[in-house]
Amino acid sequence: MHRGTVSDVDPDGPFGGIDADDGRLRRQMRAEPRQWLAQPAHAAPPAHAARPGSNAVSGQFQYDRLVLQYQQAGHGDPVLLIHGLGCSGADWTLQIAALERQFLVIVPDLPGCGGSSPPRNGYSIGGFAAALWSLLDHLGTSGVNIVGFSLGGAVALEMALQRAGHVPRLALINTLASYQDDWRKWTYARKSAATIRLLGMRRAARLFAEELFPQPWQAGLRARAAHVVGSVPAHRYLEISDALERWTASDRPDRIRSRTLLIAGEHDPAPLAEKRDLAARLDARLVVVRGSRHGTPFDASEATNASLLAHLTDRPLPSEDRLVCDSPERSHAIEAHSLGSSEQRGHFTQQQVDIHGL
Repeated sequence: MHRGTVSDVDPDGPFGGIDADDGRLRRQMRAEPRQWLAQPAHAAPPAHAARPGSNAVSGQFQYDRLVLQYQQAGHGDPVLLIHGLGCSGADWTLQIAALERQFLVIVPDLPGCGGSSPPRNGYSIGGFAAALWSLLDHLGTSGVNIVGFSLGGAVALEMALQRAGHVPRLALINTLASYQDDWRKWTYARKSAATIRLLGMRRAARLFAEELFPQPWQAGLRARAAHVVGSVPAHRYLEISDALERWTASDRPDRIRSRTLLIAGEHDPAPLAEKRDLAARLDARLVVVRGSRHGTPFDASEATNASLLAHLTDRPLPSEDRLVCDSPERSHAIEAHSLGSSEQRGHFTQQQVDIHGL
């Protein structure tokens, strides 16, 4: 479960995905080519710095003697994007530009991640949710659409439970409501933790990256994921992972009042049957992205963007033939434009890639 900070991807395709020959995407990537690369998850970006692409800006919010780093981009109804374990909002790079044309996109770093300071009393999903509601109160946002990926989906669910009626639309990507109700999920989580303790973060990260992005054309995703995850302090990763294991919302789905969408990777480790059951309990729509694993916003960015835009604008969801992994051509186009002039420019900005989530 790893994530990152803010920036780009273009919505000019039929459903708001990136077209391989999209001119705006090329201009943005050439302007800030290294925004597609990772910087260590614990490295804080400078406060109030402008983000690559469009009108994205960064700020800091003081909360309970803590600092929360966040970014904003675009205009319109607010949409909160919540990343996952140990990194920062940069994992939403491939979604920001697809949304910012119609929405005010708010992208925080969870406490203890990216540029945000760790909580004083330990990590909890409820604590994450409360911190983000405090940020939104500070920004004057009483109601907000929320999108959460993996760990971020758990935080999104908890936020919708803490303030029922304040989240008109909720989107959960490869998210579960509990890790306590099935021994297989507990074993999977413990296996990841054991791998980190045995091999260390860097070696474990390489294994996770190979598992998540196995295709030959995903070499760039693998390399960046291994770098980002390998840079996360092991104790921080494990403490937040433990917090996720302790949390559950499986006894409270009837309290959710949001119009909800679940996006599921076909080959995500969490069983698809469980996601279908969660969708039924939340009275939610479910889309399954063929060929995708856990990192659906990355290996299927076009399908993810199309589904989010449709859900957030109350339009019909994309047809099944569009709910597939990004093609090798699309992946290569993103990679080529993101890395084309990086050596000459030497500019190293933020993109965290989620690689092995719960």
